[in-house]
Amino acid sequence: VSLFKKTPTVTIAKHSFNVTVAASQQEQEVGLSETKSLSENQGMIILFEKPAYYSFWMKNMKFPIDIIYINNDTIVTIKNNAQPPKDNEKNPIIYTPTAPSDKVLEIKSGLSEKYNFKKGDKVNYENFGN
Repeated sequence: VSLFKKTPTVTIAKHSFNVTVAASQQEQEVGLSETKSLSENQGMIILFEKPAYYSFWMKNMKFPIDIIYINNDTIVTIKNNAQPPKDNEKNPIIYTPTAPSDKVLEIKSGLSEKYNFKKGDKVNYENFGN
């Protein structure tokens, strides 16, 4: 393993995010719940083996995020400002895409609107060596 491994990057509409890749079941379950905050150029990408309707809830999250569902390198759904559940919330909000997705990008809340990301936008990846 090279010490100079390049950071995986996701780019949408000329805006790039340095991402943590969550490929394993455990990485996906933990997600960003152990993260205290995200800067504007950080995010997490979750990779699934096949497209499906993956649902998310914000268990143990400390801050809101934008959840961007991607299929075939195209945005299919954006959930803006997904909020962490309140303490003791009985029925936390479940976020589900309107179309199957094979990847999910989680970024700082508000950036999708700020950068005008929308359904149909193309998504590019760099340094995703397997």
